[in-house]
Amino acid sequence: MSGGSGPVGRSGEEAGEAATRQTVREFLRRVTERDPDRIAALYAEEVDWMVAENPAVPWIKPRPTRADVAGHWADLAAHTVNGEGWATVGAIVVDGPEAVVTGELGGTVAATGKTFRSPFALRLTVENGLITRHHVYEDSLAVAAACTPDAAA
Repeated sequence: MSGGSGPVGRSGEEAGEAATRQTVREFLRRVTERDPDRIAALYAEEVDWMVAENPAVPWIKPRPTRADVAGHWADLAAHTVNGEGWATVGAIVVDGPEAVVTGELGGTVAATGKTFRSPFALRLTVENGLITRHHVYEDSLAVAAACTPDAAA
């Protein structure tokens, strides 16, 4: 019997998890730079993108390609007040190619001047160093409310 330190194949899993974690951390770093093309470069050509659609939120819509992902980040920047968006990361959990990032996010919508704040969970799948799945779970009602102008009195 060999004197290995863990189950057979575990070192391969750890290497895969390290690569996933590295891609997720790079994604988070690039998001803070606010460069849509650099963020999108971390995505595969085709993406399983899911954010709860809401017609009141102009940046939330289907984004099945890398170019669409760049469009998301450009739309988000165009519709929110620069310097007033923020996110805090509570945890990053990685299991093989899967990662979940939890935290809280917020910002100010340019058209209304209203702020939003929401807890979030972001599920990412990383394959060959690229993000292939991007599913966001957030308080979409809070974001939509910030995007909706107040009714005239």
